[in-house]
Amino acid sequence: MIDSNDSSRPGGADKTGEAGLEEARLRQQAIGVKLRHMFDEVVNEPVPDEFLEILKRADARAADGPA
Repeated sequence: MIDSNDSSRPGGADKTGEAGLEEARLRQQAIGVKLRHMFDEVVNEPVPDEFLEILKRADARAADGPA
């Protein structure tokens, strides 16, 4: 396993590696923000009429009792 606090490297932690990790974190954060935005848009879309009709028929069928 690699220890990120390896003191055997000259100058301590590798600055390039730290910058790469920070860039990866920022990229993941940006992806998360966009995914949440897309999810919110989908959640707020109206339910299609065809789907509502299917649900109504299923409810009516369930109310009639087992077949």
